Amino acid sequence: MTRTNKHKAQEQIMAEPSSNGADLPEVKKPAKQSSSSLVEEHLPPLSLVCCVLICSGSLFVLGLRDVLATGKIVAGPPDEALLQFTDSTSFYDDALGWKSTQGGLSAVMSVTTDANNMGGLFVRKMGGAAAAIVHLQKLLPLLFHPEGAQWMAGHFHPLYWMAIVGNMAIAAFYACYMEDLVASKADELPKFIMGILGLECLVLFYNLLTGRRNRKRMPAVAMPEGKTPESLTSRIVTRTVVCVSSMTVLIMLRDLLAPGFIFEYVPRDDIYLEWTGSFLHSPPDGSVESDEQGMEVALFVGDKFVSQFMALHMLILCAYKFLTAFGIKYGSDGGGQAKCKMIWKAQCIGNMSILFLLRLFSGAALSASLDLRWHLMMVGYEGFILGLYTWF
Repeated sequence: MTRTNKHKAQEQIMAEPSSNGADLPEVKKPAKQSSSSLVEEHLPPLSLVCCVLICSGSLFVLGLRDVLATGKIVAGPPDEALLQFTDSTSFYDDALGWKSTQGGLSAVMSVTTDANNMGGLFVRKMGGAAAAIVHLQKLLPLLFHPEGAQWMAGHFHPLYWMAIVGNMAIAAFYACYMEDLVASKADELPKFIMGILGLECLVLFYNLLTGRRNRKRMPAVAMPEGKTPESLTSRIVTRTVVCVSSMTVLIMLRDLLAPGFIFEYVPRDDIYLEWTGSFLHSPPDGSVESDEQGMEVALFVGDKFVSQFMALHMLILCAYKFLTAFGIKYGSDGGGQAKCKMIWKAQCIGNMSILFLLRLFSGAALSASLDLRWHLMMVGYEGFILGLYTWF
C-alpha cells in the first residue's frame, strides 16, 4: 500500500518533542553488579573460610581418627600422651600388620567381655563421631555452598554464633581437666586445641560483627499458606527434635554433670552405665561399686574424660537442632529455610553416622543385656526427617 502525505505528517509529529519542551522520560536499566560484589554478598569472607578450614579441619581429622582407628597416634608425642591418658591405646593393635584390627571398625566384637571392654570402645568411637560432626557442621557450608544462602543476608550467622558457643564449651571442658592433664604430662595437645578453638572464635566473632553492620535486607516474598514471618520454619522437624533430642539431652546432661547417677524410670539405665564403665570412674554413693572400688576412682580419670567428652559433643549437636527448631524463624524473605537447611544437612549426616555405630555395637550391647533397638529407631527416624526436609 502506498504511503500518503497524511501518514508522513503524522509520523513527523510523533517523532518531534512535545510542545512544552519536555522530553519523554528515559527508561534506565538497573545497574549491573560486578562479580566481586556478587561474591561478597553470597560467599563468607576469605579469612573466615581459611580459619575454619584449618582449625575445624584439624579437629575433624582427630575426631575421625577416634572412629576409624581408635588409639592410633597421628599427631606425634602430644597425641600419644593424650591417648595414654584416656587409655585409648589399649584398643589399637597392629601386631599382625595389615591383618590387625588397628582400632578400626573391625575391632568391634559381637560379645562384650571384661577383656575386650566393648563398652569403653563404644564411648570412644561415639565421642569421636560426635566431635567429627560438630566440626563438620562448621566446614560443610563452606565446602559446599548451600543453595540460596547469602552471607550478606545473614543466612550463615545463626550457625556460626552457635559454633562460637560450642567452641567455648569445648575449651572450658579441657580447662576443667587441665590439672589432671598436666599431672599426666598430656596437656600439650589439649592446650593446642584450646588455642585453635580460641582463634577460630575470634575470627568468627569479628566477621559476624562486620557482617551484621553490612547486612543486606532481602525483599519480602509471598508467604506459603499458614506461614508468617514469625512462624517456625518446620513444625514437623520441631516436633521430631523435641521428641528425640530431648531424651538425648537428658541422658547426656547426666553423663556430663552427674556421671554414675541412675535414672530409675529409664529402662536398663544401670546396665548402660555399667557397660560404658561409668561405675568405675563415678560409682554412685552407697552402691556396691562405691564400697569395692571407691579407692580406685582416680585411676579411671581418663575413662571419665572420654565419657564426658562424648556427652558434651552430643549436647552441642542437640543444641544445633534446637536452634533450628525454635531459634530460627521463617522470615519475611523466607531466609529461615536457607538458615535451617545448612544445619539440617550436617545433622542428618551426624544422625546416620551415630545410627551406624549404634547398629555396629548392638550385638555387643545385647550380650550385656542392653537392647539398643529403641535408640536405633529414634535416631534413625530423626535423621530421616532431617534429610527429608533438607533435600526434598
